[in-house]
Amino acid sequence: MKQTAKSSATKPPAKSPATKPAAKSGPVIDVAARAAAAAAGGGPRFWLMKSEPETYSIDDLQRQGVTPWEGVRNYRARNHMRDDMRVGDAVLFYHSSTTPPGVVGLARVASAPYPDASALDPANPAYDPGSQPDAPRWILVDVAFVEKFAAGLSLEQLRGDPALAGMLVTQTGQRLSVQPVERAHFEHVVRRVASTRAGAWCDASPST
Repeated sequence: MKQTAKSSATKPPAKSPATKPAAKSGPVIDVAARAAAAAAGGGPRFWLMKSEPETYSIDDLQRQGVTPWEGVRNYRARNHMRDDMRVGDAVLFYHSSTTPPGVVGLARVASAPYPDASALDPANPAYDPGSQPDAPRWILVDVAFVEKFAAGLSLEQLRGDPALAGMLVTQTGQRLSVQPVERAHFEHVVRRVASTRAGAWCDASPST
């Protein structure tokens, strides 16, 4: 889950040092090589990324345009950003820990993975003393704004839709902040919200 405070939302996004090596928690890992391998895997992928709106909302992303998705401290979520995401992948922006939680907008992956500098800052709530400049433990991508939905879909609505059965976010106890989304689920969501900007990834005509 993105941890940037709103007070820092106007900071420019960090530049991607694409050739800088990264480490899982010991051995150094070549982030650029992993990104290249992921890019060779075919067409765009689809994701759901959670953020608490009081920390960083879809409105913050719309105002800023692009942001480093910093503060993720879960290894599975980190691995998705480090190993699986590609520039141009679609992202369902999800407001969590609010009433109601749900999908509120559309974004896209806007950079190759690179080290999360917030883990190196002792003043940052997401600081990790185990992450080092020459062996960063935490990796992020930049995320760019695409669209704020006129009317989002709440978690209750997602769970109540038979076409979304099996979508990870609908599963009880599923708290992962960065989740893969199946193409069919992504297309159904953007049709239900009558997205005007999802055509880059699919036919987003409203369902009849």
